[in-house]
Amino acid sequence: MILVTGGTGFLGSTLIRQLLTSGKKVRATKRPTSQIPADLSKHPQMEWVDAALNNYFELQDAFSGATQVYHCAAFVSLDPQDRQQLLETNVEGTAHVANLALENGVRLLHVSSIAAIGEPAPNKQLATENDIWEFNGKQSSYAISKYEAEMEVWRSMEEGLDAVIINPSVIIGAHAGESGSGALFYTVKRGLPYYPTGSIGVVDVEDVATIAIALMESDISHERFILNAENLSYQSLFQKTAQYLGVQAPTKKLSNTVLQLTWRAAKLASIFNGKRAKLTKDTVRSAQKKQAYSNEKIRKLLDFHFKPIDHSLQDIAIAINNHGSNHQ
Repeated sequence: MILVTGGTGFLGSTLIRQLLTSGKKVRATKRPTSQIPADLSKHPQMEWVDAALNNYFELQDAFSGATQVYHCAAFVSLDPQDRQQLLETNVEGTAHVANLALENGVRLLHVSSIAAIGEPAPNKQLATENDIWEFNGKQSSYAISKYEAEMEVWRSMEEGLDAVIINPSVIIGAHAGESGSGALFYTVKRGLPYYPTGSIGVVDVEDVATIAIALMESDISHERFILNAENLSYQSLFQKTAQYLGVQAPTKKLSNTVLQLTWRAAKLASIFNGKRAKLTKDTVRSAQKKQAYSNEKIRKLLDFHFKPIDHSLQDIAIAINNHGSNHQ
């Protein structure tokens, strides 16, 4: 039996589909309020259980009979107000998963993040798995939570856990929907005049799932791998997306001054209207940051060829345009 945490999520559900296609039996955790994808709700090889990451005893039951565990569940937010939930879900929850994997003698694949990868040296263009993460006061609460979560896995490995870690960049794909990374592409579809000055790494969800399974089935342990297909500026990413969607691409650069004023205004407005600001200091920092990551380690190990991001963007555009036509 294979256990997948966060089975209803974008990556978790994609991973489950690949496992089921290969004939595996899968048990997946979910929150009581989560909606199970229709194609996975009554699959004969699937079992669903309600288990919160910060509930040790619910997770303990989920581990019963499992031989492999893919830890995909996480809370993602760039809102500083979510700091406590980020720490409880990502750090405390991962500690529970790692401890139970160790207690049960189960092999673990932990889905970390590039947010847990350190900054490259000034003379290096690409960040690698060897760059050391150092707290500098500028990391988001999300980045801190993912780094500390990964440290829980490394601690358990020092205690004897058989585990491997993956650090995906921004995961994209045609079935992301309008949340998470999918929100970027729907925003472009609706009309986006501005682009931020930063850059990001992106990778297709199918590639992440495929590599996760390949690493789980290997004898590799006590290693981490960056999963990143390409590094793109936001300007390039939005231009390509707009082209495939058949809409106007953003043409105006968002200056640092405008972004700083905008997030402060959003914060001030939230104080008066009681609603959460959609733009925060952490989202602004992320949008301005120039990020680039090496995929050399995993490419050489598996002789892996990542899906070109242009192909992923074409698939996303088709899905978004079809979604729009179905609702007209």
